[in-house]
This record gives sequence, C-alpha cells and structure tokens, in this order.
Amino acid sequence: MPIATPEVYNEMLDRAKAGQFAYPAINVTSTQTLHAALRGFAEAESDGIVQMSTGGAEFLGGQYAKDMVSGSRALAEFAHIVAEKYPVNIALHTDHCPKDKLDGYVRPLLDISAERVARGQNPLFQSHMWDGSAETLNDNLSIAQELLAKAAAAKIVLEVEITPTGGEEDGISHEINDELYTTVDDALRTAEALGLGEKGRYLLAASFGNVHGVYKPGNVVLRPELLRELQDGVGAKYGKQNPFDFVFHGGSGSTRTEIATALSNGVVKMNLDTDTQYAFSRPIADHMFRNYDGVLKVDGEVGNKKIYDPRSWGKLAEAGMAARVTQACADLRSTGTRLK
Repeated sequence: MPIATPEVYNEMLDRAKAGQFAYPAINVTSTQTLHAALRGFAEAESDGIVQMSTGGAEFLGGQYAKDMVSGSRALAEFAHIVAEKYPVNIALHTDHCPKDKLDGYVRPLLDISAERVARGQNPLFQSHMWDGSAETLNDNLSIAQELLAKAAAAKIVLEVEITPTGGEEDGISHEINDELYTTVDDALRTAEALGLGEKGRYLLAASFGNVHGVYKPGNVVLRPELLRELQDGVGAKYGKQNPFDFVFHGGSGSTRTEIATALSNGVVKMNLDTDTQYAFSRPIADHMFRNYDGVLKVDGEVGNKKIYDPRSWGKLAEAGMAARVTQACADLRSTGTRLK
C-alpha cells in the first residue's frame, strides 16, 4: 500500500481511539531501519507510524552537510516508493522539534507539503511535532497556533507537547521531577488556544511521568490514569467525550499494565526508539563478536569478505528490529487491525 493519505491517516487515528489501541511510532535513521519498521508492521498486519527526530534527520542528511530538511525529505521520498510493497498503511511523522530548530526543520517541511498540496498531491509527511515543552505555556501555545494553521492548510496533523518529558533525547533534556505531570488547567488552556479539531487536528503529548530512555525500576513513576482526568476535565467544559488524541512519549520499557491504562484513556500513538535501537544493534554486536577474525584483518590475514559484507549483518539487524516492532504492535493491541 502507499503512504497513507490525509484521509486514511485520520481514519487510522479514529479507529485506534474507538478501538482503544495505539500505533507504534518507530524512529528511523536509515533506509535499513525504515525497512525494519515496515517489515515489523507488515508481519503484525498493523498500520503504523514511522518518524524522524531532528538528530535522525541530521544523520540522514550526511555528516558533511548535516542538513535536516534534505535528510528527512530524502527518506520520506524513499518511503513513498518502497512502502507500496508492504501490505499496510504507513504515516510519516517528524519527532521532537524545539523552538530553535523550527526554521531549519518543521517550517520548511510544512512549506514543501503545502506546495505539493497546491499541485494536487498529498503532503510529504502526514504529521509533524512541535515540542514547546521548554517554553512557557503561553509561548508554547502561541507558536502551536501558528503551526496548526499551516499544518491544517497542508492537510497535516500537528503533534504538540505542552509539558516536559523527562530524560534526554537529541539534546533536549528535562529533569525527572514533579513537573512531569500535565494538569487539567494546562489541558484547558490548550483546548482554548488550539480548539478541539475545528482549527485543525492535533495530537497531544501530555506528560504523566514519561521519561525518554530506559531506567531501572523505581526511577520512573508513570501515572497514565492522569490522562482520564485531562479528558474528563476538558470534556466537561466543552461537552465532548474524550476530546484529546494522546501520544505516549518515553514508551520504551513500560509495563503492559501501564500501556493498557494509557490506551483506555485515549492514547493513539506511542513512540519507540530506545528499544528498537537496541533490537537493531544487538544482532550486529553478536555477529561481530562471533566473527571477529572474519570482520577484522587479524595478524596480517585477509578476513572474510562474506562476513564483513554489510549485508550479512544488516539482514540480522533488520530482522531483530522488525521483531521488536511486531512485539510493540502486540503490546499496543494494533496487531491485525490494518485497514484493508
């Protein structure tokens, strides 16, 4: 199937919310990790989301220029071609983008999609994320209003993060403390500024103790039941049941109970990066350790070309990451839910 159209993406999100499941959103940094994600979704018979962070986009842009726009644009164009060979619908998304990188990442990509839509094409990406969690809520929502208008005009869904996610990702870091919990007042101010769909569709990354990376038990206290308070608090004022489409950040290492509670409270997208990075790299490490005398020219020998050929260990890496994506689909209950 091709990359999801705006209509298909909206249907995906609606079905996830109604069915109380969520799509894994898999960070990719290469054509190989892209194929691993697509393969995992296909094997799970689940539609899904593939995303690129600012650091991932910079890496894709090459270490000479490190251009985020050309890097993410190139992989997106590649995805539009290769995704047709996989029997699932895939949405393309850009992950965390702070204020100082908007002009070098999200805004140019919004312009590219707007130009495509003006020509009668679909947007290049289906959603973009604005991470204003380091700003005051007033400034965060002011920028979100501007971006939401541009996104809606380009048939794109915007994701907004209104309060911090702990830990560190691509240079964005927040302490693990009591500020990692969104309040009902935060959610009400968001609804007042951005509406509840009439100004454009958006996904809300609310914080309920989320932390990027994986931490030992006891270091992170997730409260996914907080999402119900936000839904009910805003819903009561606006007369709308479950008004928000939530995103679960820092999902790697979460328990199935925590995930189930989040799904029942409106989470439709959960980000995975740390776990899939490890699932990709672990088979490579195993291959290198087991075959060190083949991948290295030890003591003047010539090594073994079949062993150090990147395809030999690359196939193992793809399979390892694909298996982790398939597991994520099972955890999020999206297995077997693909749109026909």
